[in-house]
Order: sequence, then C-alpha cells, then structure tokens
Amino acid sequence: MANGQANGQWYPPEWPDRIRALADGTLTPVTPRRAATVMLLRDTGDGTAVHMLRRRTSMAFAGGAYAYPGGGVDPRDDDRAIGWAGPTRAWWADRLGVDEAGAQAIVCAAVRETYEEAGVLLAGPTPGSVVGDTTGEDWESDRAALVARDLSFAEFLDRRGLVLRSDLLGAWARWITPEFEARRYDTWFFVAALPEGQRTRNASTEADRTVWITPADAAAGYDKGELLMMPPTIATLRALAEHGTAAEALASAPGRDMTPVLARARLVEGEIELSWPGHDEFTKHVPTTTSATPAGPAPSGPAPSDPTGGAPA
Repeated sequence: MANGQANGQWYPPEWPDRIRALADGTLTPVTPRRAATVMLLRDTGDGTAVHMLRRRTSMAFAGGAYAYPGGGVDPRDDDRAIGWAGPTRAWWADRLGVDEAGAQAIVCAAVRETYEEAGVLLAGPTPGSVVGDTTGEDWESDRAALVARDLSFAEFLDRRGLVLRSDLLGAWARWITPEFEARRYDTWFFVAALPEGQRTRNASTEADRTVWITPADAAAGYDKGELLMMPPTIATLRALAEHGTAAEALASAPGRDMTPVLARARLVEGEIELSWPGHDEFTKHVPTTTSATPAGPAPSGPAPSDPTGGAPA
C-alpha cells in the first residue's frame, strides 16, 4: 500500500477519470446489485471481537483489504419455500426498506454467504435452536454445492430439515457503491453472535487469512495505516466499538439508522470533492487536472467481485 497516508484508506486509480466523466454527463451509472454482509461477534476476555477476512493480496481490486463475510443476492434467495423463523418477512421489509420478496432475499443472502465464506450457519431444526458443529465432510459437500450454485439455499435447508433463524440477525447499516463505479452494489450490513458450538474458518476463495479482532483494535490498525479497509468497513467498526458485548450490539441494532450511505462527487473550486454523507473522515479532494492519484478513500461499496465492503462494502 504505497499511499503515504496515516490510515488504511484506498481507492482505485481510475476513480478520478470516472468521477469527471460522471460530472460532465458522459458516464451513465449502472444499477447496483443487492448484497449482504455479516459482522459475526463473540465475547472474549479482551471484549467483543469481530470476525474479519483479508482479501488476497494478489487481487487487483483492494488486495489486502480487511472486510466481513458476504456477497451478492442469489436469484433463488427469494424462494418462498425457504424454512423461516424469527420476525416476519413483512417486518424485515419495513426494516430494510424493500418489499417482502426483497427482504427475504437479502436476509437469506446474509445467512447463506456467512455459511459459504465462514462456515457459520444461522439456522436450526426448530425456531428456537441452532445447529452445532458444521465442519464434517457432508456439511462441506453441501457448502461447496452452495458456492457453485448447484444447490439453492432453500433446497439446502429443506434437505437438512432446517429453518433460517432471521431473529439471530440485526440490521446495522446500508451502503451503496458510488455512481461512478463500474460495478455497483447495494449492501446491507448485519450483526450476529457466533452460535454456541460453531467456529469460523476461512472458507472463502478470495481471502488469504481470517482474524478475530476487537473493533477498537481493528480501527486503530486502520488509523495507523497497518490494516487496509474501505469506508463501510471502518465506519461499521467504529460503531461496533461503542458496545461492550455482542448482546449489547445486537440489542442496539433495531435502533440503527438504515438510510443508505451513497458517496457524492461534485466540482468545488477546480477540484472534485468526493464525500460520504455523515462520514466526514472519508472526504477527499481530487484535482481535475490529473488523470489518476495513487491513494485516498476507498469505495463506499464492496469490491467488484466481493460485494461486502472490502469484501469484501
């Protein structure tokens, strides 16, 4: 990361040109794809820790950036046959700001992607239970089939006699990739506690390591320039750091503002001002006379191949 700054911000070198194109009307924004990401929490002797992935350093986009498990909505995630427990689809639709089918798809994507990328499954045989160890060969076979899209999540749950535990999730934030990005995502961030008996592992093909780290330590690493992250990731970490336990974080989720955070780009005195409403620390001024700049804030949405905020937003 050759940015010379005192934090771990990052953005692609092509952004200035794309921002200028958007400003002069030669760039038409693409429609963002819906996605979901989950901040898994567990209580430790040092406080609450969050599970994070590091994108492989060899990846062209945000290589080495830390993020959470997550990904895009699968077209089959709104299958009405899915086993469901917890708040109704109507409740989730109101909370997430979408229709009922969209709410199910987003919640389903959050649970499915967490299982695909971290091996953690927020589901159980009854509305009040959660599966235990999911590391056996038969579980891995099903997880691989989900990743390959050979198996829908509804089929997976039905085959194992499970129901999705939507009550184990708390909606935390919503970030939308900037309009000038070539590939865009509308990402809902959720919080959940690691179920008893389960453990995380690096099951993602796009991550080279995983860590359990307190939000405060992760934010400090970012501030020192030691941990690379995108705005949604560091913003959610700073909010998580305000809570001493996983239960406290989950309890606060219903009161969280779910207004979408969308970056704005405008011309100000010969410079392009890039900002994220409500998050002044990410404001960046880009000269209009240069075609690229090596460093600055990261995209407000997820990486093109990993829509979770650094997921990867």
